[in-house]
Amino acid sequence: MDKKNMSQGGTGMPSGTDDRVLTNRQGHPVSNNQSQRTVGPRGPATLENYQFLEKITHFDRERIPERVVHARGFVCYGELEVTGKIGDEPASTYTRAKVFQQAGKKTPLAIRFSTVIGGRDSSETARDPRGFAVKFYTEDGNWDLVGNNLAVFFIRDAIKFPDVIHSLKPDPVTFRQEPNRIFDFMSQTPESMHMLTHLFSPRGIPASYRHMEGFGVNTYKMVNEKGDTFLVKYHFHPRAGLASLTAEEASKVQGQDFGSASKDLFTSIERGEYPQWDMFVQIMEDHDHPELEWDPLDDTKIWPEKDFPLRHVGTMTLNRNVEDFFNENEQIAMGTGVLVDGLDFSDDKMLVGRTFSYSDTQRYRVGTNYLQLPVNQPKSAKVSTNLSGGQMSYQRDLAPGQNPHVNYEPSIHDGLKESPVEQPNNPPEIQGQLTRSVIERRNDYVQARGRFCTMMDWERDDLIFNMGDLLGQCERDVQERMVWHFFLVHDDYGKRVGEKLGISAADVTKLGPLPKQVLTEEDRRRLQSLGSNGDTIDPSVWGQWTSSVKNHKASAEEVLMGKLPRENAAQSQAAE
Repeated sequence: MDKKNMSQGGTGMPSGTDDRVLTNRQGHPVSNNQSQRTVGPRGPATLENYQFLEKITHFDRERIPERVVHARGFVCYGELEVTGKIGDEPASTYTRAKVFQQAGKKTPLAIRFSTVIGGRDSSETARDPRGFAVKFYTEDGNWDLVGNNLAVFFIRDAIKFPDVIHSLKPDPVTFRQEPNRIFDFMSQTPESMHMLTHLFSPRGIPASYRHMEGFGVNTYKMVNEKGDTFLVKYHFHPRAGLASLTAEEASKVQGQDFGSASKDLFTSIERGEYPQWDMFVQIMEDHDHPELEWDPLDDTKIWPEKDFPLRHVGTMTLNRNVEDFFNENEQIAMGTGVLVDGLDFSDDKMLVGRTFSYSDTQRYRVGTNYLQLPVNQPKSAKVSTNLSGGQMSYQRDLAPGQNPHVNYEPSIHDGLKESPVEQPNNPPEIQGQLTRSVIERRNDYVQARGRFCTMMDWERDDLIFNMGDLLGQCERDVQERMVWHFFLVHDDYGKRVGEKLGISAADVTKLGPLPKQVLTEEDRRRLQSLGSNGDTIDPSVWGQWTSSVKNHKASAEEVLMGKLPRENAAQSQAAE
């Protein structure tokens, strides 16, 4: 059956375009499904984002009982030891967060590695972003840093998160992950080209959890004692080095072991070979940086390290496995809103949406009192709240000497009181119209071009093979639009994938920009010479671009036999 001509299931309505208007569950037509409501195009977002909240809260409840995303994962424990500095400067220059202040200070942590799309019993060698979520048990309470192994994401606005995940999840009719659905969505989402170029290279299949990078992905802020704020990105680089699998080698591993990554991590710790990562940050002044051709709050962009150097802050060591998988892995609950004093949110539209969605999901999936579970409780700070009741409550968070009759504030009868000191926070003032719009500096192709150029040759070859193989299973209109995007990224990208599909630059020049797509002057120039823009593979930016590091081409035998690199020689982000 032609999928394009299928009628709407169960409605009895014809399939004409006018009958396929998107609405919410109230029957209200949705005129803008691309952007949250924000103050100005860069944000911040507003709480009365009804369409976004309706969409994301339904999405948060789509799976019972496993996680909607990151269902398969593995937890272990360790510590972060900091240098007391951020690069060569005292940590206090940028943040008052106690976790970073004192050289040699160790903070206990739990970390959960995961795959994003597959179910709880899916393969750990599937092509998929990997979750890299860390819960730091600091003296000021928990700090959760919930990131991925890839530095960017598919989208820049959280209102599109249900859509991108739906496209990657199994078809609701066939229950198979269908390339045609994935690339149908991506072909209409130019901002995804950077992430796709990462994901469909070998970086999309790490050889193990020990051999992959970690990134906060979102843009956060640091706040110092004066209240000065700074934009920040977080990086973790594995001391064992980077190692990835080609699609061919991954299929060999999957044929014998669905849980190779969890096994490798568990056995390494049991052997006493404790995995380590160096933690770095990138720092930027807290304003909109009009001098850049991209927006620092855009999750589809990296901050090039030649312009915003990595600054070392400490080393993370993993040294203990869980004792009970369910209680410690299935019930651990992370959230991007879990910050401590000295750390803050930016107006990153993905971060704003995730901060609501993650906590909402945990309350639904684990329960109202999920923060009373041992794995989620603060370890180094006291908890005193006026919250009580709800499903599975087993204690009240009473402070020493607190009047148990007083569960409200304010009170003069020995109840809880506000903290006596409100720390300064002097972020930039924001003015703008309340609007639903995308950020202005989209520039969707330039960093995908940088990623394509800074891969190792074998990574680029595997990327081309994977794109050709999967797009070969798609309909012609999807193939052509994706090849059109690839030509806008790089001549060789479009040409080599196109050759596998029998599509040339001449075949796609008839395609104009997508509706509402904003092209740069450079993009428009490239359209005039599609496929003949004289692109080269420029090695000069090697080592100056986030993730342009050496990647070990791992074999299935190394994974299955436990022969992956084990040395703990510190790795530099810049390749030698």
